[in-house]
Amino acid sequence: MKKLLFICIIIVCYSCEKDKSVPKQGTWRAVLNLDHNKEIPFSLNYSTDNKITILNGEETIEVKDVLLKGDSIIINMPVFESVFKGVYTSDSIYGDYIKPNLKEKIPFKMKQGRAERFAVSSAPTQNVSGSWETVFIPKSSKDRYIAKGIFEQIGHKVTGTFRTTTGDYRFLEGSVEKDSLRLSTFDGAHAFLFEALVTDSTMTGMFYSGNKWKEPFTAVRNENYELPKSDSLTFLMDGYENLEFSFKNTKGEVVSLTDDQFKNKVVIVQIMGTWCPNCMDESKFYSKFYEENKSKNLAFVSLAFEYAKTEDKAMAAINKFKEALNIPYPILLAQYGTTDKKKANKKLPMLNHIPSYPTTIFIGKDGKVRKIHTGFNGPATKGKYEDFKKSFSSYVSKLLAEE
Repeated sequence: MKKLLFICIIIVCYSCEKDKSVPKQGTWRAVLNLDHNKEIPFSLNYSTDNKITILNGEETIEVKDVLLKGDSIIINMPVFESVFKGVYTSDSIYGDYIKPNLKEKIPFKMKQGRAERFAVSSAPTQNVSGSWETVFIPKSSKDRYIAKGIFEQIGHKVTGTFRTTTGDYRFLEGSVEKDSLRLSTFDGAHAFLFEALVTDSTMTGMFYSGNKWKEPFTAVRNENYELPKSDSLTFLMDGYENLEFSFKNTKGEVVSLTDDQFKNKVVIVQIMGTWCPNCMDESKFYSKFYEENKSKNLAFVSLAFEYAKTEDKAMAAINKFKEALNIPYPILLAQYGTTDKKKANKKLPMLNHIPSYPTTIFIGKDGKVRKIHTGFNGPATKGKYEDFKKSFSSYVSKLLAEE
C-alpha cells in the first residue's frame, strides 16, 4: 500500500511539473514604467528554446541568457550589464529592470500577444518623413546641443533616429497619431522615449532617458541641414604630435603605444566604454574591418572608460563586451568609477577635449596622429553609416600605402 501511494505521489508531482506554465512563444509587448508617469514600450519575441529577440525598427537583439526557476525569471542582456528580474506566468512577466553598477532600477511589465508599440486610435494628420534641424535643451542652457532628425513615415508608423555631433540615438520606432509623435527604443543600455507635437514644419517635444533624465527639444523641417564635420571637434594640443598612454589589458599587462606590437603599423585607437551602444556599433564594424585587413600592418586598440566602481568589475564588463562581440584586438582599461569626460581628458592630456564616446584616433606608421574622428554614425543612420565605412576604408588604405 505504501509503495502504491509513493508511486501516485511521484506521478502527481511529475504531472504538475510537466503542466507547469512557461512563457508562451510569440510576440510580446514590454514597457518600462518611468517616474514621470510615462512608459517606454518595446516589442519582443519569445521562442520555444527559451530565447528572446528584442525588436527596434530594423534592429534585432538576441537574448540567450534567460533563466526560469519556480515562478521567477532572470533575463540577462547581452553585451551590457543590465538584467530583468521578475516573476512570470504563461502570458505575463513583471518585475524590475536593473543596472547594478549604476544602482538603477525601473519597474517593467511584459504581456504576451501581438500589440502596437504605441496604441493608435486616430489617423495621422502630419507626416514627419525627412530631415529635421533639432536642438535639445537641458536644464542648463549652456549644455544645449544640436542634432539632425532623420525619419521615414509609412501610414502612422515611423522609424529613424536623431544624429548628434557625438553619435546617434540608434534605432527609434514609433507612430504619429493626429499631430502627436511618439518614438522609443530599448537595446539593453538605452531606454529612450521621445514625444512631440508636430506641425508641417515644426516639432516641440520632450526626450526621456530612463528615469534619470528628461529634456525638451525643438525642431524645424530642413532638408538641407548638416551637422558640423566630425573630424574638426577633437585635436592635439599645441606642441604635441603623438598620443601617449600606458593602461592595463584584461590580463593585467600594461600596454603602451611604444610596444613592439604597434611599431611601424597604422594604429587605430578607439576611445570607448562597454556601456555605450554607439561604441558597440562601432566595435562591430572595427572588428570586421580588422579581421579583413590584419595582414596589412594594421593594429587596433581600444581605451575603455568605465562607470563600474572597482577595477575587477570594470575588467569583467570589458571581458563580457569582448566575448559578446568577438572583438579580436585589445581593450585596455583607461579609467573606472566614472565616465566623466573632463576626468577622461586627464588620462589623455594631449587632446584638447574628449566630447564623445566613441572617438577614434588615426596614427600613421611614423607614430604621429593624423586625424581624430569624433562620434560615430551607426547603422540606424543608413546613408551616413555607409558614407563613414567608405571614408574610413579609404583613409586607412591611404595610411597603409605610406612607406
